[in-house]
Amino acid sequence: MASRQFLSFLFKSVLLGIIVAVLMLFLVPDLRQGGGFAENVFSGAHDSSDRISYQDAVNRAGPAVVNIYSVSIENDVGFYRNRPRERTSLGSGVIMTESGYILTNNHVVQNADSIVVAVQDGQILEAQIVGYDPYTDLAVLKIKGDNLHAIPQTENPDVAVGDMVMAIGNPFDLGQTVTHGIVSRAGRTGLSNFVDFIQTDAVLNQGNSGGALVDSNGVLVGITNANFQVRDGRNGVRNVDGINFAVPYELARRVMDEIVTDGRVTRGQLGFIGREIINRSGVEVTAVAKQSPAAEAGLRRGDIILAIDDTKLESAAKTLDMIAETKPGTQLKLQISRNGELLDMNVTVTELGG
Repeated sequence: MASRQFLSFLFKSVLLGIIVAVLMLFLVPDLRQGGGFAENVFSGAHDSSDRISYQDAVNRAGPAVVNIYSVSIENDVGFYRNRPRERTSLGSGVIMTESGYILTNNHVVQNADSIVVAVQDGQILEAQIVGYDPYTDLAVLKIKGDNLHAIPQTENPDVAVGDMVMAIGNPFDLGQTVTHGIVSRAGRTGLSNFVDFIQTDAVLNQGNSGGALVDSNGVLVGITNANFQVRDGRNGVRNVDGINFAVPYELARRVMDEIVTDGRVTRGQLGFIGREIINRSGVEVTAVAKQSPAAEAGLRRGDIILAIDDTKLESAAKTLDMIAETKPGTQLKLQISRNGELLDMNVTVTELGG
């Protein structure tokens, strides 16, 4: 009797072992392929191909990001002395063309008496300012060097909220440094845009200004500009962690092309501000500047602009962009709705700041 119980127990144990082995073979493919269970499971080793890395993106974009050192001579004015003092500014820049055009922030090179650019391959080059745009805080430099690496670019990077981006620059003169974050606002790209930049939590520190914001493929999506600041009543102005900005690539490239071609950026204006109307096409005029082209043409607060040169208006932002991109001196025809009455109005574009 005891032997029968033993044999029954032994049979059940063997059967259970076979079932467990089959399940293990089914659940752990490495066991079926001779992948080395002890090596892969117990040793904790992993295939490096499973690792997420942006090495290729950094290798494509990194050589085009340069360090910029600008020097200006200032005078310390005192009662008994007037001594010159050297002031050095630190920043970053992006090589946009193999011929040596560089985009950076205007505040990095503003009032500089000399500018030196350090390229990642070791070249130390003198740079000249081609021009600048105070509205976007961008400046274009020109260098002459050998085998300059232009950063990867595409006509429309199509940046979207939630995209992963990397900021490449030279914070605190530590050398090229890469940080990453998420886009929380894509930003507008028209010439009337002065403040609506790309917003990201990629870390920016002193020296990052003018560097590259690239996507996960290493393609340029923006020129890093600044971090968000608030005024503290007791401690003055302080930075806010996790809120940083970059000029969208399309806008930065447009500004650079105009500076290279004409030496400056020209923007048109009519002198009004507008907003969209809910459930209706057109732009409602909310303010008209005195002695502006819009005021001289008779445009009033509360008017609804339905179309410009027979182009129907849907967005106030796009309308201002369209006007900003119109050559000063151009006459435009506005189609207006005023208290239910339709009016046509001719107005001449003037230069912003002109």
